[in-house]
Amino acid sequence: MDTDFDEWAEIYDSVYSYVKEDIPFYIEEARRSDGPVLELGCGTGRVTIPIAQSGINIIGLDSSTEMLGKAQDKVQTLPVDTSNISFLHEDMRNFSVDQEFGLVIIPFRGFLSLLSVADQVDTLAMVKKHLAPGGRLVFNVFMPDLEMLVQEGDLPYHLRDVTDPDTGDRLVLWHQSTYDNYNQIISTRLIGEELDKHGQMTRRFYQDFQVRYSHLWEMHHLLNSCGYVVEDLYGNFDRTPLDEASTEMVWVVKHL
Repeated sequence: MDTDFDEWAEIYDSVYSYVKEDIPFYIEEARRSDGPVLELGCGTGRVTIPIAQSGINIIGLDSSTEMLGKAQDKVQTLPVDTSNISFLHEDMRNFSVDQEFGLVIIPFRGFLSLLSVADQVDTLAMVKKHLAPGGRLVFNVFMPDLEMLVQEGDLPYHLRDVTDPDTGDRLVLWHQSTYDNYNQIISTRLIGEELDKHGQMTRRFYQDFQVRYSHLWEMHHLLNSCGYVVEDLYGNFDRTPLDEASTEMVWVVKHL
């Protein structure tokens, strides 16, 4: 079941080291839950491990063996008891865990990796099957922006620089995207340039990925048709209500 995300394992933590604002939110949701937590698309454990460190039992599920390997390596280096965390190599569209969960989470827009409505429906059905009575599904996706969707494709733009605090080496990141607005698919190439402390490029690498974006009311109808009711909908991880200026949709839903 190896996936294209295996190729991300070596660089994932460096590229996305800046993503931290969602972690306190998901920890708080885990503490509010009535049972263990299941995370779908857990990757290298960016959210899974902090939730476990807060004392919550959690299982991280991912389809990439390499990403899970990185997560397990991290856990083994922690100076605390980690018996409350485990990982599963499964596909979120079709998985089976012999227990129910008070909370299922899909952080960091992992739901957008489902590139068809059929995949979305299958995943929501699997979640519903594994939720305990009164359990919740919490996930976030970006709010589609019209200016983004109509911009000229294939033009690289600077994403950010990441500096290694130990070596001083810098990673310069670029995005190059094309937009299929009929199928709502964004195809993106991440371009990374590794620079040493003198500013000399030592390596350039490319990683491709696709996401399928969903509009606000499209997501409402999808969730409703799959047997969910929206409990809360935020525009950010500080629980700001969603409005026209929001760039994120943070969904908290229960099954009917």
